[in-house]
Amino acid sequence: MPTNTTILSPAKSPLAIKPYLSVPQIFNMSFGFLGIQFGFALQNSNASGILRNYGADVEHLSWFWIAAPLIGMIVQPIVGHYSDRTWNRLGRRKPYFLAGAILSASALMLMPNANILGSIAPLVIIGAGFLMVMDACFNLAMEPFRALVADILPDEQRTLGFSVQTFLIGVGAVIGSWLPFILANWFNVSENAPAGVVGDNVKYAFYIGSAVFILSILWTVISTREYNPAEYEKYHGRNEHQHAGLSSIFRDFAAMPKTMKQLGLVQFFSWFALFGMWVFTTDSISTHIFGLPVDDKSSEMYRKAQSWTGIIFGVYNLVSAVYALFLASIAKRVGRKKTHALSLVIGGIGLISFYFAPNKEFLIFSMACVGVAWASILAMPYVILSSSIPAGKMGIYMGIFNFFITIPQILNGIVGGPMIKNIYNNQPVYALVLSGIFMICAAVSVIYVYDPATSKIKLPKTV
Repeated sequence: MPTNTTILSPAKSPLAIKPYLSVPQIFNMSFGFLGIQFGFALQNSNASGILRNYGADVEHLSWFWIAAPLIGMIVQPIVGHYSDRTWNRLGRRKPYFLAGAILSASALMLMPNANILGSIAPLVIIGAGFLMVMDACFNLAMEPFRALVADILPDEQRTLGFSVQTFLIGVGAVIGSWLPFILANWFNVSENAPAGVVGDNVKYAFYIGSAVFILSILWTVISTREYNPAEYEKYHGRNEHQHAGLSSIFRDFAAMPKTMKQLGLVQFFSWFALFGMWVFTTDSISTHIFGLPVDDKSSEMYRKAQSWTGIIFGVYNLVSAVYALFLASIAKRVGRKKTHALSLVIGGIGLISFYFAPNKEFLIFSMACVGVAWASILAMPYVILSSSIPAGKMGIYMGIFNFFITIPQILNGIVGGPMIKNIYNNQPVYALVLSGIFMICAAVSVIYVYDPATSKIKLPKTV
């Protein structure tokens, strides 16, 4: 007699198995991320230097950076909510890619030109405003990309899908991080400028980033086909919440899966660490490596510290791009959680090593370690999360998951600057040491996350 037979409800038919995609198809689907991260790299490696040049003090930098994650926390859940419910000729997620690309390109051109509006308000306020607008536009373009992978790829290919995304993120970030240095040193574009004016090398890098952003998004929009509503229902089931209002975001937040809550702690430690690194690396190099006074904001040596920040940020993104190619095979051998934990430990060691750096070249090693963690941060939490989210709510939950990225950045933004002034005696390198400690805490916390894909109970075969 048959045993352990699964009885299907007559009201529901089994879902069709999503077709596997080729590597070129997965590449095209994620290519827009190259442009997105090109823009983020320009922001991460240059925004602090630009704001300092506009007149910001080092202990206030983190306050100006708060605007970016705060906007992301608002934008991403809303975009996720509506992208779950969008169906038009262009697609489901692609309208948001395209709108975000156009707005982001405009913001990239405005950020290094805040001085043209200097008569309206203090430069540093205008610059911070452009930083906020730029981050909001980046988030509009970025959020649906995570959901697109889960929409189209079967579960068995999602690690590969997010790994390809991470590879393209790394490539875009390397070019974006190194571009100001390349323009200044290979093409003799001036990096010097008076206080309140951004060097031409940074300006032109932002203009190029604007073009790359749009072109890479267009590549994905043109080359990738999304499922139409009938196909989507065949693979995912009917979306019973398709017409729910915006208030459903709060209900979804309250009902978030167990795995998502546990990953929230991992993300908190990870992104607290990353925020500190992005904000205080330039000033850590200028004070701890070059020996400049903390109030030096625009000298030639300070600009060299800013340029070296771009170089080593490019290093961590280059390492992440390469490491991402091996993530799927490593995770298959040792498991998703152990892969992420090991990667985070290596990143934490890299950040702590900043304190012991004898010269700026040593920081190449430090950032290579960070690159290992960065690749895993961009892929593994989303791989684990996507296995625990209902298909019809992939966009909204990817957006809500962003809370666990933005909240630690906001907290670091509030306390980071005052800690440097009042606890670290104006030595920002200690902020990077704390970031390293938090990265290791993230590694410990990921061990306790429930991963549904590796915990499924296999039923015996029927006979």
